[in-house]
Amino acid sequence: MDEREILTRFKAGTLGRDDAARLLTGARQARTDTRTRPETAPRPTEPHARPPAAPPGDPDTQPPVQPPAAAPAEPYAQPSVRPDADPPAPLDAEPSAPPPGPWYAEPGAVPPPGRPAVEDRYAVVGIAGRYPLAPDLHAHWENLRTGRDTSRAVPVTRPGLAPAPPGRRGHFLDDVAGFDPEFFGITPDEGALTDPQERLFLEVAWEALESAGCTGSRLDALTSPGGPPRALGVFVGASSHDYALLAAASWTDGRPAPAAGHGGLPGRLASALELTGPARAVDTAECSALTALHLAVGALRREECAAAVVGGVELLLHPSRIREGAGEGVGAVVLKPLRRALDDGDRVHAVIRDTADGRTAGSRTHRRTDGAHETRESTARRIGSAGAATGIAALTAAVLQVRHGVLAPGDGRDAAAPWPRTCDDTGRELPRTATVEIAADGGCAARAVVEEHPAAEAPTGEEPGGDDGPFLLSAPTPAHLAATARRFADWLAGAADAGHPAGALPAGLARALRAGRAALPCRLALPASDAPGVIAALRRFADTGSAGDEARTADLRGGADPMDLGGLPQTRDYLTALWHAGHREQVTRLWLNGVDVDWAALEAASPGAAPAEPPPSVHLRRPLWLRTDGAGAPREPEPTG
Repeated sequence: MDEREILTRFKAGTLGRDDAARLLTGARQARTDTRTRPETAPRPTEPHARPPAAPPGDPDTQPPVQPPAAAPAEPYAQPSVRPDADPPAPLDAEPSAPPPGPWYAEPGAVPPPGRPAVEDRYAVVGIAGRYPLAPDLHAHWENLRTGRDTSRAVPVTRPGLAPAPPGRRGHFLDDVAGFDPEFFGITPDEGALTDPQERLFLEVAWEALESAGCTGSRLDALTSPGGPPRALGVFVGASSHDYALLAAASWTDGRPAPAAGHGGLPGRLASALELTGPARAVDTAECSALTALHLAVGALRREECAAAVVGGVELLLHPSRIREGAGEGVGAVVLKPLRRALDDGDRVHAVIRDTADGRTAGSRTHRRTDGAHETRESTARRIGSAGAATGIAALTAAVLQVRHGVLAPGDGRDAAAPWPRTCDDTGRELPRTATVEIAADGGCAARAVVEEHPAAEAPTGEEPGGDDGPFLLSAPTPAHLAATARRFADWLAGAADAGHPAGALPAGLARALRAGRAALPCRLALPASDAPGVIAALRRFADTGSAGDEARTADLRGGADPMDLGGLPQTRDYLTALWHAGHREQVTRLWLNGVDVDWAALEAASPGAAPAEPPPSVHLRRPLWLRTDGAGAPREPEPTG
């Protein structure tokens, strides 16, 4: 078969990568040796001339080859694999001699001049997590940077674990019994029966989506070619069932019990947000989250979803698992194809350059770099032996080091050190590159290569104070809205103290909040005039429930959009006309009355990313736990540590 047929079969999924590479090499060698059939390569003067084909799987070095009569490719399209295609060669198989790789196949490589470094790469556009002695990633990064010992004795108030053996230490999260059921529309009884791992992941995944600006109208815009909206996949690593063990120990006939299995981990988020992408729970022990990452990248490549949440969680809830050095954690990242992330104006924290699943998979591209090298052992030194959370913790550490340009202590370093970029033979700077490799005791292994993206250092946006649209916040209840207003007031005041231009809101902030945050029932709208005015209004609202004459609020829990304007096809054109005529106040009032406003489409521009990432919404957590007194309903225990 000729090169075109080989490439066509590879794109259709009926020919594996190694087989296609071998056949292409043979076809080209035969063509070179015999110097026959020159017509197989179109001449530059022909109308449909194409450049010579490159090895399969190297989208940066060749445009997709389509038959002449094929329809144009959809935006962001990647080579797809038919579900009924023959499976690829086993990942543990000995790799055949690889074809010459593209420029990005080598660690630290950068594209040649004029060639974009975007195809078949996946941007980390959102990230969140909770780790021992770190309720958020700001605290976690400080722990990583300073090499802080996060071990401590078992919290005496932890439900189900007291009394612990004297002197035993581990790496524990705070308040694992806490949850905010109202934020997610869950009853307290249902929340108490839900595995705390599922509850905690739900909160952290939401924070990661807010970090990515994907809980508002931009979530609706996530579509695969020809697919439905909200094409967001969810891939979660988990391996323990402690909560079910606790429930079984005190179970009596007729008493409700937590659901078995881990299907609720991705399913709860997918159901709450009405997502249309795949939802998968993964258990490969310590490398569960990295395996989930590998599956998510495959789903994005096959266009099964337009973006994906990838995470992992591990909690120690049963006394049998409290061993010396045991650890906990939960984390999540949001991925998009890099090209789409750049087109959407997203903040790119780092780039996933490659993933693999299996002990020998990807050995030719997963070489150790001179930079950060995250392993199961390095993760255990920081947060303990964290089971299914090990992979996401290692990935998070790699992303944070790449993003900050600092190497954390470990790997022979006693203290954090600046991470200078290296240069190639021509003097060009190479991106910082980290490897993540996790091997589990049971034989599973997974790897990922994380690379710096220069755009992460200089996100774009309008000039400070240049947004004349409203500053919007929303929450599920008035208490949530007041707490979120106070959090934003404190954050904006801190940004001013950190040297932000006096009097100006961070560039792009108001626009990012309008398009990137969900429109929940309780709403607050302020003029995005200047930082001191917004801070004062937010604090006044948090304290009194009133933000001043220019601020407007609404509580739509009793019903929204009473005239059903959102259901009319003419409403979008009407909103667009109002906005472009400068009637910002009227559009804001319609939003306060519950009209669904697609802010991203309305402003006819990507909302982009604010230079400083705004804080997440507030979760008003309260303790919810199983009953152990023999009654049939769950209860709320005393507050935990």
